[in-house]
Amino acid sequence: MLHGQKVVVVLPAYKAGKTLEKTVAEIPQDTVDEVLLVDDHSTDDTVEVARQLGLKVFVHPENRGYGGNQKTCYTEALRLDADIVVMLHPDYQYDPRLVSAMAAMIASGIYDAVLGSRILDARALHGGMPKYKYIFNRMLTAFQNLLLGSKLSEFHTGYRAFSKQVLETLPLLANSDDFVFDNQMLTQCKAFGFNMGEISCPTKYFPEASSISFGRSVTYGLGVLKTSLKYRFWKWNMCRSPLFEDDPAQRLTTRLENDSADDS
Repeated sequence: MLHGQKVVVVLPAYKAGKTLEKTVAEIPQDTVDEVLLVDDHSTDDTVEVARQLGLKVFVHPENRGYGGNQKTCYTEALRLDADIVVMLHPDYQYDPRLVSAMAAMIASGIYDAVLGSRILDARALHGGMPKYKYIFNRMLTAFQNLLLGSKLSEFHTGYRAFSKQVLETLPLLANSDDFVFDNQMLTQCKAFGFNMGEISCPTKYFPEASSISFGRSVTYGLGVLKTSLKYRFWKWNMCRSPLFEDDPAQRLTTRLENDSADDS
């Protein structure tokens, strides 16, 4: 807990059995109140390892995609009355020890969302990031900063922290269940006026770390371009998009209310 605010770490998992224990071991227990894992129908021992570690575990009966996994992560975190939620990949690519620093930036009230940036310290390539991914990252980030009027060092990190207000406000159910969910969510933060900060985060690339293929990277990149253009046209009042509309039916709180109604 930080400044009286409950901190929950969520782990969107898929085939993370080999790296999960190392990741969890470095999560700072002095500031984190709960750690929950959502398994997206893995075919390895991810669920067994997670339960042995004493995590709260939620299992998708079928694969719902990375975005679908996050929707469950954030829904269950809100169900636990989290004030601050940190999304950490369980593949040990990002440094878990930064959870406290990221959560503190939100607990201070200065930021609503915080990103663990691989670019700020200029060591991404030294950490093993493939050169084509680095080039795509820089090009897409420059394009988005231009269209969104922002100044982030990168939009594509998988290490993020959000306040409860962000998760309760954004129409996250309107987002994709695929990888572009990440980018849609940050674009929504911009559209809804939330303050986003960054912290430098060194990363590691190794065989057990999850990584999407070149083809999936291209698909993701096209989705990023589409999201950015939608935002700009929406900002110019040239179109409407459910991604940026304040629609209560698309909020995670609606899913929680519906679940409560079903249980009663």
